Amino acid sequence: MCGIICYTGKKKVIPILMDGLKRLEYRGYDSAGLAVVENGKTFMVKSKGKVSSLEAKLSDSSSEATFGIAHTRWATHGKPSEINAHPQFGCNNKVSVVHNGIIENYLEIKEELIEKGHEFTSDTDTEVIAHLIEQNFNGDLERAVLKSIEKLDGAFGIAAIHSDVDHKIVVVKRGSPIIIGIGENEYFAASDSTALAPYTNQMIYLSDDEMAVLNSTEYYIKNLSNEVLKKKVEFVDSDIYTNDKKGFEHFMLKEIFEQPETIENAFRGRIIESEGVSKLGGLEPVIDRLKNMKKLIIISCGTSYYSGLIGRYIFEELTELNVETEVASEFRYRKLKLDKNVAVLAISQSGETADTLAALKEAKRKGALLLGIVNGVGTSIPQLTDAGVYNHAGPEIGVASTKIYTSQLVILTLIALLIGRYQGMSFTEGKEIINAIKKLPDQIREILSNAKMIKEIALKYSVYNDFLYIGRLFNFPTAMEGALKLKEISYIHAEGYAAGEMKHGPISLIDENFPTVAIATDDLVLEKILSNMEEIKARDGKILAITNEGEKKVKKIADDIIAVPRTLPLLQPILNVIPLQLFAYYIADEKGCNIDKPRNLAKSVTVE
Repeated sequence: MCGIICYTGKKKVIPILMDGLKRLEYRGYDSAGLAVVENGKTFMVKSKGKVSSLEAKLSDSSSEATFGIAHTRWATHGKPSEINAHPQFGCNNKVSVVHNGIIENYLEIKEELIEKGHEFTSDTDTEVIAHLIEQNFNGDLERAVLKSIEKLDGAFGIAAIHSDVDHKIVVVKRGSPIIIGIGENEYFAASDSTALAPYTNQMIYLSDDEMAVLNSTEYYIKNLSNEVLKKKVEFVDSDIYTNDKKGFEHFMLKEIFEQPETIENAFRGRIIESEGVSKLGGLEPVIDRLKNMKKLIIISCGTSYYSGLIGRYIFEELTELNVETEVASEFRYRKLKLDKNVAVLAISQSGETADTLAALKEAKRKGALLLGIVNGVGTSIPQLTDAGVYNHAGPEIGVASTKIYTSQLVILTLIALLIGRYQGMSFTEGKEIINAIKKLPDQIREILSNAKMIKEIALKYSVYNDFLYIGRLFNFPTAMEGALKLKEISYIHAEGYAAGEMKHGPISLIDENFPTVAIATDDLVLEKILSNMEEIKARDGKILAITNEGEKKVKKIADDIIAVPRTLPLLQPILNVIPLQLFAYYIADEKGCNIDKPRNLAKSVTVE
């Protein structure tokens, strides 16, 4: 993986491909490359490192080519290098392929092809695709691709061209996103609609095991049985894809400051205040089934997993459901007892997370009701699930998730409120939750107004190399998310722990050089976490506390405090995480880290 952009039409292709690659940079990558065809010959340029390095190599190019493919790679098989960058090609340099995903049986295929005389130059699994297409090519690229993918096991989004086939691009999706863009006598393909936004607002989202064939005058879509399909063309508001920092130094900081608006977007039009209930149109088709469910399993990865952990507490508080939260990558390996009385809720920023998709497919096989919370419209998870809710938060460019996390927490609360009002929750309780949700945007604005103070505290703590984050109840997952943010963007070692578990191991690490971030806001476990803080102070540990205004007991123990407004305990994590996001950001900025594109990380994880 990570980013694909393709074009066939009348315009010079290299500027379009380079613009697409730049728009895909936010996804995280380690090399880039492109292949274009002109006068029956392939022109390929690849570079390790940033897209700017590739651009420099192309500065003297006078190519007039009008079709080609390009890619930003995040290494899976083989180290980041020019030879391992995509596109990959066959022995005769006529077939060029870009690929997101993983080919699980590539070694077996590679050995077969070597026996047939093929010579490989890279360490990638992708190269076998190019050699397979070359092996199967007899003048018909479409047929060669179809025949080749019959042998592939794994997940992939593939785009292929051949120098003997003018202006034709063949793309295939299985588990990794591919989107078709439709222009006037020009067609595009990409792994992310962001890359297509400047050129068209007409897009088709391929489903698994679908192939699109593009040339400069037409396109058509088939299934892998070679049957032509009619797919709905989506009209996408391209304005939401404007990659503008709006005066902020980094996208991450911009997205932290966008949270009052993204939270408003999460609940706008989704609450009926007069009835103390939420209204979620995306769940209406399954509401009769959903309100009678006995069990809910939340599956997700990374930051979305931590929002799912808080979601478990929220659903337990507001509904009568038996709730579990599972890491999606482990879910399908368990002996699962799922049936029509179990709902499985997938949470994913991108809507393409490979592990979450694989877990959903396993749940579908066993008859569970499939639900989703996704930001990416038209992506794979919404296509697979029975119903769901979109974040409508706009693109999140920073690799480390911020605004989507808090949006997810609001939507989880709205879903729990909807179910809870069909069960034992009273109107008064529902109204109280709605009132608290409506106050969140202004409360976040209040926290953001103190960003300068939070920055001063962050600079004070930026000298440390290790951190412990602790919390209890709703704020145990908040501690883990705070630690994750610091790890992701500053590369500082940080651990998030349930505060009660601290004495069962982590306290051995505490000394004057190992500070603790304690989330100590006003709830029924405040006294417990105060005791944990005392244990840390007794061992000379420094403490930064996230607490509410006027919490005098916390102030007596902590070395530094960041105060946040009060809300209902189940919503308090939404406010508590804002200073943790800013704290991580300012430390990373002080250390000179690449905040929007942290090393080794990708925004959309489309491999298992």
